[in-house]
Amino acid sequence: MVNAEPKRAGSVAPHLDQLKGRHRMKRIVLLAAIPALALGACSRNAQEQTEQAGNAIAADASATTRNAASDVSSATDEAFGKAERGLDRAGDHIANATDRAGRAIDRGADDAGRAISNGADRAADATGNTLEKAGRALKD
Repeated sequence: MVNAEPKRAGSVAPHLDQLKGRHRMKRIVLLAAIPALALGACSRNAQEQTEQAGNAIAADASATTRNAASDVSSATDEAFGKAERGLDRAGDHIANATDRAGRAIDRGADDAGRAISNGADRAADATGNTLEKAGRALKD
């Protein structure tokens, strides 16, 4: 038995449905590929921006470190300068105090020498007077 119905109408319709399905699939693939390509381009752009941001952060961190080191160095220099000036002033005060003490000792020694000299003069005068009295008493 042969089928009397024409195969044309029945065979064309499933074939057209398959073509439509493939055409839809191609559209879906193309539509999915466009955002994927855009995302890939964005990813490169994002990667470049991320790299630039990383470089900027690294440069800022490096500059901050250099500035901090410079600030520490300046503060250290300033502290040493103040300490040095303080020691110089202390040395000056010590030298001045030593000079004043030396002058006071000299004055004291001079005063003691004058007192001794005056005492020796008075003792000599007293001794001379006593000898003169003894000599006069022997004479008389």
